[in-house]
Amino acid sequence: MSDLVTGDAVVLGLRPARLPSRALAIALDLFVYLTGYLVISIGLTLATASLDPAAQAAVAVGSFLLVLVGVPIAVETLSHGRSLGKLACGLRVVRDDGGPIRFRHALVRGAMGVVELLGTFGAIACIASLVSARGRRLGDVFAGALVVRERVPGARVMPVPPPPPWLAGRFSGLDLSAVPDGLWLAVRQYLTRMNQLDPQVGAAMAVRLADDLVARTGAPAPAGVPAAAFLMAVVHERQSRDAARAFGPGPGPGAAYAPPGAPATPGGTSPAWGHPGTGAYAPQAVQPATAPTPAPTPAEVPAPPVPPRPATGFAPPA
Repeated sequence: MSDLVTGDAVVLGLRPARLPSRALAIALDLFVYLTGYLVISIGLTLATASLDPAAQAAVAVGSFLLVLVGVPIAVETLSHGRSLGKLACGLRVVRDDGGPIRFRHALVRGAMGVVELLGTFGAIACIASLVSARGRRLGDVFAGALVVRERVPGARVMPVPPPPPWLAGRFSGLDLSAVPDGLWLAVRQYLTRMNQLDPQVGAAMAVRLADDLVARTGAPAPAGVPAAAFLMAVVHERQSRDAARAFGPGPGPGAAYAPPGAPATPGGTSPAWGHPGTGAYAPQAVQPATAPTPAPTPAEVPAPPVPPRPATGFAPPA
Protein backbone atom coordinates (compact mmCIF):
# COMPACT_ATOMS: atom_id res chain seq x y z
CA MET A 1 0.00 0.00 0.00
CA SER A 2 1.36 3.41 -1.00
CA ASP A 3 0.99 6.42 1.28
CA LEU A 4 0.22 9.12 -1.30
CA VAL A 5 -0.74 12.47 0.21
CA THR A 6 -2.90 14.90 -1.75
CA GLY A 7 -2.80 18.68 -1.53
CA ASP A 8 -5.56 18.56 1.08
CA ALA A 9 -3.40 16.36 3.33
CA VAL A 10 -5.51 13.27 2.56
CA VAL A 11 -3.67 9.96 2.55
CA LEU A 12 -4.55 7.78 -0.43
CA GLY A 13 -4.32 4.02 -0.10
CA LEU A 14 -3.11 3.07 -3.59
CA ARG A 15 -1.39 -0.20 -4.39
CA PRO A 16 1.56 0.32 -6.77
CA ALA A 17 1.96 -2.10 -9.65
CA ARG A 18 5.01 -4.34 -9.54
CA LEU A 19 7.35 -5.55 -12.26
CA PRO A 20 5.47 -8.70 -13.43
CA SER A 21 2.15 -6.94 -14.08
CA ARG A 22 3.86 -3.92 -15.62
CA ALA A 23 6.00 -6.12 -17.88
CA LEU A 24 2.91 -7.96 -19.10
CA ALA A 25 1.11 -4.67 -19.84
CA ILE A 26 4.11 -3.28 -21.71
CA ALA A 27 4.45 -6.50 -23.71
CA LEU A 28 0.81 -6.26 -24.82
CA ASP A 29 1.22 -2.61 -25.77
CA LEU A 30 4.43 -3.25 -27.70
CA PHE A 31 2.83 -6.14 -29.57
CA VAL A 32 -0.03 -3.88 -30.72
CA TYR A 33 2.25 -0.96 -31.59
CA LEU A 34 4.84 -3.09 -33.40
CA THR A 35 2.13 -4.84 -35.39
CA GLY A 36 0.72 -1.49 -36.45
CA TYR A 37 4.21 -0.17 -37.23
CA LEU A 38 4.97 -3.21 -39.38
CA VAL A 39 1.76 -2.82 -41.38
CA ILE A 40 2.33 0.92 -41.86
CA SER A 41 6.00 0.35 -42.83
CA ILE A 42 5.05 -2.15 -45.53
CA GLY A 43 2.47 0.26 -46.93
CA LEU A 44 4.91 3.19 -46.88
CA THR A 45 7.64 1.11 -48.52
CA LEU A 46 5.34 0.26 -51.41
CA ALA A 47 4.11 3.85 -51.66
CA THR A 48 7.60 5.44 -51.63
CA ALA A 49 9.36 2.97 -53.91
CA SER A 50 9.90 5.66 -56.53
CA LEU A 51 11.58 8.10 -54.10
CA ASP A 52 15.30 8.42 -53.49
CA PRO A 53 16.93 6.65 -50.50
CA ALA A 54 17.11 9.87 -48.41
CA ALA A 55 13.38 10.46 -48.69
CA GLN A 56 12.65 6.83 -47.87
CA ALA A 57 14.84 7.05 -44.74
CA ALA A 58 13.05 10.25 -43.64
CA VAL A 59 9.67 8.59 -44.10
CA ALA A 60 10.85 5.54 -42.12
CA VAL A 61 12.09 7.68 -39.21
CA GLY A 62 8.89 9.71 -39.24
CA SER A 63 6.69 6.59 -39.15
CA PHE A 64 8.82 5.17 -36.31
CA LEU A 65 8.41 8.30 -34.18
CA LEU A 66 4.73 8.58 -35.01
CA VAL A 67 3.71 4.99 -34.28
CA LEU A 68 6.08 3.96 -31.48
CA VAL A 69 6.36 7.31 -29.68
CA GLY A 70 3.48 9.57 -30.67
CA VAL A 71 0.68 6.99 -30.53
CA PRO A 72 1.52 5.77 -26.96
CA ILE A 73 1.67 9.38 -25.74
CA ALA A 74 -1.68 10.20 -27.34
CA VAL A 75 -3.29 7.03 -25.98
CA GLU A 76 -2.14 7.67 -22.39
CA THR A 77 -3.21 11.32 -22.59
CA LEU A 78 -6.69 10.64 -23.98
CA SER A 79 -7.36 7.61 -21.78
CA HIS A 80 -5.94 9.25 -18.60
CA GLY A 81 -3.22 6.66 -18.15
CA ARG A 82 -4.94 3.48 -19.34
CA SER A 83 -3.48 1.98 -22.48
CA LEU A 84 -4.68 -1.29 -23.96
CA GLY A 85 -2.17 -3.40 -22.02
CA LYS A 86 -2.77 -1.57 -18.74
CA LEU A 87 -6.53 -1.89 -19.22
CA ALA A 88 -6.17 -5.65 -19.70
CA CYS A 89 -3.97 -5.98 -16.60
CA GLY A 90 -6.01 -3.64 -14.40
CA LEU A 91 -3.34 -0.92 -14.18
CA ARG A 92 -3.40 2.84 -14.53
CA VAL A 93 -0.88 5.69 -14.59
CA VAL A 94 -1.60 8.46 -12.07
CA ARG A 95 0.25 11.45 -10.71
CA ASP A 96 2.14 11.36 -7.44
CA ASP A 97 -0.86 12.97 -5.73
CA GLY A 98 -3.27 10.36 -7.14
CA GLY A 99 -4.80 12.54 -9.87
CA PRO A 100 -5.02 11.69 -13.59
CA ILE A 101 -1.99 12.38 -15.76
CA ARG A 102 -1.87 15.04 -18.46
CA PHE A 103 -0.01 15.51 -21.72
CA ARG A 104 3.29 16.56 -20.12
CA HIS A 105 3.37 13.47 -17.94
CA ALA A 106 2.67 11.20 -20.91
CA LEU A 107 5.27 13.06 -23.01
CA VAL A 108 8.05 12.56 -20.47
CA ARG A 109 7.13 8.90 -19.98
CA GLY A 110 7.03 8.29 -23.73
CA ALA A 111 10.34 10.05 -24.39
CA MET A 112 12.09 8.12 -21.61
CA GLY A 113 10.42 4.92 -22.80
CA VAL A 114 12.32 5.14 -26.10
CA VAL A 115 15.57 4.83 -24.15
CA GLU A 116 14.39 2.51 -21.38
CA LEU A 117 12.19 0.12 -23.34
CA LEU A 118 13.17 0.28 -27.00
CA GLY A 119 16.83 1.31 -26.80
CA THR A 120 17.88 -1.23 -24.14
CA PHE A 121 15.09 -3.82 -24.64
CA GLY A 122 13.66 -2.98 -21.21
CA ALA A 123 16.83 -3.67 -19.19
CA ILE A 124 17.02 -0.18 -17.63
CA ALA A 125 13.30 -0.17 -16.88
CA CYS A 126 13.50 -3.57 -15.14
CA ILE A 127 16.44 -2.53 -12.98
CA ALA A 128 14.84 0.77 -12.01
CA SER A 129 11.54 -0.92 -11.18
CA LEU A 130 13.24 -3.50 -8.97
CA VAL A 131 15.25 -0.86 -7.11
CA SER A 132 12.34 1.56 -6.60
CA ALA A 133 10.17 1.10 -3.51
CA ARG A 134 7.04 1.78 -5.58
CA GLY A 135 8.13 -0.10 -8.70
CA ARG A 136 8.70 3.03 -10.81
CA ARG A 137 10.92 3.24 -13.87
CA LEU A 138 12.94 6.34 -14.83
CA GLY A 139 10.12 7.72 -16.96
CA ASP A 140 7.77 7.61 -13.97
CA VAL A 141 10.32 9.33 -11.73
CA PHE A 142 11.02 12.20 -14.14
CA ALA A 143 7.32 12.62 -14.99
CA GLY A 144 6.17 12.53 -11.37
CA ALA A 145 3.84 9.62 -12.09
CA LEU A 146 3.06 6.20 -10.66
CA VAL A 147 1.48 3.05 -12.07
CA VAL A 148 -1.11 1.66 -9.66
CA ARG A 149 -3.46 -1.31 -9.61
CA GLU A 150 -7.14 -0.53 -10.18
CA ARG A 151 -8.57 -4.02 -9.65
CA VAL A 152 -7.81 -4.93 -6.06
CA PRO A 153 -9.49 -7.99 -4.52
CA GLY A 154 -11.94 -6.96 -1.83
CA ALA A 155 -11.30 -7.99 1.72
CA ARG A 156 -13.68 -10.36 3.43
CA VAL A 157 -15.89 -8.54 5.92
CA MET A 158 -16.26 -10.44 9.16
CA PRO A 159 -19.62 -10.15 10.94
CA VAL A 160 -19.84 -8.68 14.40
CA PRO A 161 -20.69 -11.35 17.00
CA PRO A 162 -24.18 -10.99 18.51
CA PRO A 163 -24.57 -9.80 22.10
CA PRO A 164 -25.71 -12.10 24.88
CA PRO A 165 -29.49 -12.64 24.93
CA TRP A 166 -29.89 -10.98 28.31
CA LEU A 167 -28.51 -7.72 26.86
CA ALA A 168 -30.81 -7.58 23.82
CA GLY A 169 -32.76 -4.30 23.83
CA ARG A 170 -31.25 -3.08 27.08
CA PHE A 171 -29.60 -0.03 25.45
CA SER A 172 -32.52 1.07 23.30
CA GLY A 173 -32.62 4.49 25.00
CA LEU A 174 -28.90 5.19 24.66
CA ASP A 175 -27.94 8.39 22.79
CA LEU A 176 -25.43 7.39 20.08
CA SER A 177 -25.41 10.63 18.09
CA ALA A 178 -22.14 11.88 19.61
CA VAL A 179 -20.13 8.73 18.84
CA PRO A 180 -17.75 9.44 15.90
CA ASP A 181 -17.32 7.08 12.97
CA GLY A 182 -13.70 6.44 13.88
CA LEU A 183 -14.71 5.00 17.24
CA TRP A 184 -17.37 2.81 15.62
CA LEU A 185 -14.74 1.49 13.20
CA ALA A 186 -12.32 0.75 16.05
CA VAL A 187 -15.03 -1.09 18.00
CA ARG A 188 -16.04 -3.12 14.95
CA GLN A 189 -12.44 -4.09 14.18
CA TYR A 190 -11.93 -5.18 17.77
CA LEU A 191 -15.11 -7.28 17.87
CA THR A 192 -14.31 -9.05 14.60
CA ARG A 193 -10.76 -9.88 15.70
CA MET A 194 -10.99 -10.26 19.45
CA ASN A 195 -10.63 -14.04 19.26
CA GLN A 196 -7.26 -13.59 17.55
CA LEU A 197 -5.82 -11.35 20.28
CA ASP A 198 -4.09 -12.25 23.49
CA PRO A 199 -6.70 -12.47 26.29
CA GLN A 200 -5.07 -9.79 28.44
CA VAL A 201 -4.48 -7.43 25.52
CA GLY A 202 -8.02 -7.97 24.25
CA ALA A 203 -9.54 -7.30 27.68
CA ALA A 204 -7.55 -4.08 28.02
CA MET A 205 -8.66 -2.91 24.57
CA ALA A 206 -12.29 -3.72 25.36
CA VAL A 207 -12.15 -1.70 28.59
CA ARG A 208 -10.59 1.27 26.81
CA LEU A 209 -13.13 1.21 23.97
CA ALA A 210 -16.00 0.81 26.45
CA ASP A 211 -14.77 3.82 28.43
CA ASP A 212 -14.64 5.88 25.21
CA LEU A 213 -18.22 4.87 24.37
CA VAL A 214 -19.43 5.74 27.88
CA ALA A 215 -17.71 9.13 27.65
CA ARG A 216 -19.33 9.83 24.27
CA THR A 217 -22.83 8.70 25.21
CA GLY A 218 -22.88 10.39 28.62
CA ALA A 219 -24.55 7.39 30.26
CA PRO A 220 -22.99 5.68 33.28
CA ALA A 221 -21.26 2.37 32.77
CA PRO A 222 -23.60 -0.58 33.33
CA ALA A 223 -22.81 -2.57 36.46
CA GLY A 224 -21.87 -6.21 36.08
CA VAL A 225 -21.68 -6.14 32.29
CA PRO A 226 -18.34 -7.21 30.73
CA ALA A 227 -16.72 -4.65 28.45
CA ALA A 228 -16.80 -6.90 25.36
CA ALA A 229 -20.47 -7.75 25.88
CA PHE A 230 -21.27 -4.06 26.34
CA LEU A 231 -19.56 -3.27 23.01
CA MET A 232 -21.48 -6.05 21.25
CA ALA A 233 -24.81 -4.81 22.62
CA VAL A 234 -24.16 -1.17 21.66
CA VAL A 235 -23.03 -2.08 18.13
CA HIS A 236 -26.09 -4.32 17.74
CA GLU A 237 -28.30 -1.44 18.86
CA ARG A 238 -26.72 0.89 16.31
CA GLN A 239 -27.18 -1.69 13.54
CA SER A 240 -30.83 -2.11 14.52
CA ARG A 241 -31.40 1.64 14.34
CA ASP A 242 -29.68 1.86 10.94
CA ALA A 243 -31.82 -0.99 9.63
CA ALA A 244 -34.97 0.70 10.97
CA ARG A 245 -34.07 3.95 9.22
CA ALA A 246 -33.27 2.15 5.96
CA PHE A 247 -36.14 -0.34 5.81
CA GLY A 248 -38.71 1.15 8.17
CA PRO A 249 -39.62 0.09 11.70
CA GLY A 250 -40.68 -3.51 12.16
CA PRO A 251 -43.74 -4.69 14.11
CA GLY A 252 -43.64 -3.53 17.70
CA PRO A 253 -44.17 -5.69 20.74
CA GLY A 254 -47.85 -4.71 20.80
CA ALA A 255 -48.59 -5.67 17.21
CA ALA A 256 -51.52 -8.02 16.94
CA TYR A 257 -51.55 -11.14 14.87
CA ALA A 258 -54.08 -11.41 12.06
CA PRO A 259 -54.84 -14.83 10.62
CA PRO A 260 -54.57 -15.28 6.86
CA GLY A 261 -57.64 -14.02 5.04
CA ALA A 262 -59.00 -12.04 8.00
CA PRO A 263 -60.24 -8.53 7.09
CA ALA A 264 -58.00 -5.82 8.44
CA THR A 265 -59.27 -2.76 10.27
CA PRO A 266 -57.67 0.66 10.67
CA GLY A 267 -54.70 0.45 13.03
CA GLY A 268 -53.48 -2.91 11.80
CA THR A 269 -55.87 -5.10 13.77
CA SER A 270 -58.71 -7.39 12.82
CA PRO A 271 -62.15 -7.66 14.43
CA ALA A 272 -61.26 -11.09 15.77
CA TRP A 273 -57.63 -10.64 16.97
CA GLY A 274 -56.81 -8.15 19.68
CA HIS A 275 -57.02 -4.38 19.95
CA PRO A 276 -54.47 -1.74 18.92
CA GLY A 277 -51.48 -1.73 21.27
CA THR A 278 -52.69 -4.55 23.51
CA GLY A 279 -51.69 -7.73 21.73
CA ALA A 280 -54.37 -9.59 23.69
CA TYR A 281 -56.65 -12.13 22.19
CA ALA A 282 -60.36 -11.10 21.92
CA PRO A 283 -62.81 -13.74 20.68
CA GLN A 284 -65.57 -12.83 18.25
CA ALA A 285 -69.01 -12.13 19.56
CA VAL A 286 -71.20 -15.18 19.26
CA GLN A 287 -74.24 -14.57 17.09
CA PRO A 288 -77.52 -16.04 18.34
CA ALA A 289 -78.61 -18.99 16.29
CA THR A 290 -81.98 -20.70 15.90
CA ALA A 291 -82.66 -24.17 17.27
CA PRO A 292 -81.47 -26.91 14.96
CA THR A 293 -84.08 -28.88 13.01
CA PRO A 294 -84.46 -32.40 14.52
CA ALA A 295 -83.41 -35.29 12.38
CA PRO A 296 -86.26 -37.42 10.93
CA THR A 297 -87.01 -40.75 12.57
CA PRO A 298 -86.56 -44.02 10.65
CA ALA A 299 -90.34 -44.46 10.37
CA GLU A 300 -90.68 -41.13 8.63
CA VAL A 301 -88.01 -41.87 6.09
CA PRO A 302 -89.64 -43.30 2.94
CA ALA A 303 -88.35 -46.62 1.75
CA PRO A 304 -86.49 -46.59 -1.54
CA PRO A 305 -88.45 -47.97 -4.48
CA VAL A 306 -87.81 -51.67 -5.26
CA PRO A 307 -86.91 -52.20 -8.92
CA PRO A 308 -89.03 -54.79 -10.76
CA ARG A 309 -87.54 -58.28 -11.00
CA PRO A 310 -87.00 -59.57 -14.51
CA ALA A 311 -89.21 -62.50 -15.67
CA THR A 312 -87.49 -65.92 -15.59
CA GLY A 313 -90.33 -68.36 -16.50
CA PHE A 314 -90.52 -69.98 -13.01
CA ALA A 315 -93.66 -69.67 -10.89
CA PRO A 316 -93.30 -69.08 -7.16
CA PRO A 317 -94.58 -71.84 -4.82
CA ALA A 318 -98.13 -71.58 -3.59
